[in-house]
Amino acid sequence: MSNMLHIILYAIVPIIVVMLAGYISGKKGIFSGADSKQFNKVVLDYALPAALFVSIVTATREDLVKDIKLSLISLFVMMGCFMIVYFVYRYCFKKNTPADAAVSALISGSPTIGFLGFAVLEPIFDSTCGLPAVALVVAIVGIVVNAVGIPVGLALLNAADAKASGKHVNPWKPVIHALEQPVAWAPILAVIFVVVGIKWPDWLSPSFDLIKGANASMAVFSAGVTLSAVKIQINWQAILGSILKLIMMPAFILIAGIIFKMDPWNLKMLVVAAALPPAFSGIIIADEYDTYVATGTSSLALSVILFMGFCPLWIWITDVCCKSFL
Repeated sequence: MSNMLHIILYAIVPIIVVMLAGYISGKKGIFSGADSKQFNKVVLDYALPAALFVSIVTATREDLVKDIKLSLISLFVMMGCFMIVYFVYRYCFKKNTPADAAVSALISGSPTIGFLGFAVLEPIFDSTCGLPAVALVVAIVGIVVNAVGIPVGLALLNAADAKASGKHVNPWKPVIHALEQPVAWAPILAVIFVVVGIKWPDWLSPSFDLIKGANASMAVFSAGVTLSAVKIQINWQAILGSILKLIMMPAFILIAGIIFKMDPWNLKMLVVAAALPPAFSGIIIADEYDTYVATGTSSLALSVILFMGFCPLWIWITDVCCKSFL
């Protein structure tokens, strides 16, 4: 009970407070939706890559080998859930276009690991697992979301637009574009350093620490500003998106982790990461393509609110399952 109270006070409440500050700032006109996009660029292009790189590059080869199950389960289960969301929204709702389904998958089929990963996982698991272990989970899920999920979603979205317009598009363009982003190549580069055995000098880390410190706080504040700039319209598709994101994905991760005997602490971190609200990047892409914006944003807003209750619930469920089966 005391541990759950600690999680609520040190991980959930700070997120609510900072996000609420961003939301109020947006409603008062201090910041706008355009400002939140600039905040997001700072997080995704500078703060998060710096945090991921420095944290991973201090790990060892043994750490990477130990976490191979973490990588494989993250990839196959999360992308499986991604495609389930796509097919559900493509074929269960007659009014939806293939483009709508692709945006739904980008939103409800991906956790917002880049924005809330460190903010949620670090205060919960840092004292028991250590920051490198937390960073490795954030990095692996981040690579799956940013280097696999987004290219697949953009490929589906571009294919839908091409079919509608009759134009031909290069299916590899989204993949190349995703891998060009610092949030994708920075953790990959750090893993290469560890595998090859390149020693990262300790005196270089402080140069990255200042910008990486802005990652969690700015990401959560920006999320509040983003929510303040959109009109929330709750409907059955928005509710279903929240159910698929907050229940289906962490449940499948938990089942797979138990079946394949994952390290209990890695499994706990991965379940919490999978239970994170939908990816904000999906909303950004929806806005750029002017597709499924209202419902997608409503599902995001609803999921953010519900996550405050689902996060401690999934931690408790996972803890019980790990004690019983692992």
